[in-house]
Amino acid sequence: MDIYQYIIAIVGGAIAGVINTLAGSGSAITLTILTEVMGLPPNVANGTNRVGIVAQSWAGSIAFYKNGKLSFKRSWLYILLTVLGAIAGVITAVYVSNEQFANVFKVLMVLMLFVILVKPKRWLRETDATKTINYGLAIPLYLALGFYGGFIQMGMGVFFLATMVLVSHYNIIDANAVKSLVVAIYTIVVIAIFQWKGLIDWKVGAIMAIGQTFGGWFTAAYASKYPTADIWAYRMLVAVVIFAILKLFNVF
Repeated sequence: MDIYQYIIAIVGGAIAGVINTLAGSGSAITLTILTEVMGLPPNVANGTNRVGIVAQSWAGSIAFYKNGKLSFKRSWLYILLTVLGAIAGVITAVYVSNEQFANVFKVLMVLMLFVILVKPKRWLRETDATKTINYGLAIPLYLALGFYGGFIQMGMGVFFLATMVLVSHYNIIDANAVKSLVVAIYTIVVIAIFQWKGLIDWKVGAIMAIGQTFGGWFTAAYASKYPTADIWAYRMLVAVVIFAILKLFNVF
């Protein structure tokens, strides 16, 4: 590897860590670096990408927890349900192709943009621990969301944030804290499966993880203390979804 590849990997990983911690879909950056700069085959890039994701997610989770933004007492059920669903999704993905879901994903992202833009104040309110939760809706929804994340992964962070904010009445920063921990836990299972299939380049993954860990930790620590971090997280979420839609429909 040349020095410029190291620099691009670390800087690009840091930027992806910031995006993933506040919104999601930072893998659009890291996967491009892994395939176009590092020259990894798509399947190896997919597996190698998870190394940085797990490092960044654990770093972000610890930072959120230390700054009082991650409450296990309120969130444990959502975490458990999503992780269980994700494990089932990862195992299923080993045997079933998910390529046919590409068109479905396009529709989901367009719908998600409308959901995000309608009544934006819902995304900026404080977490309401007194609000009654409809568990008849929440339980199957988090299980399905976890399964989707484990099976496909594309856009999981965006969909998870929407569920936490609109169904469980979380503030977007608190929702990001829970999202980081959920992804950190189930990505360990994902890595084990990719390693079993020999689809991880640990050297390249470790280099990317340096940047992603810094990006995840710094963003989580800063967002936990910055008074208007929820506004910037919302803006980034909107930007990420619009970018994803444009790319999915081959606008650029």
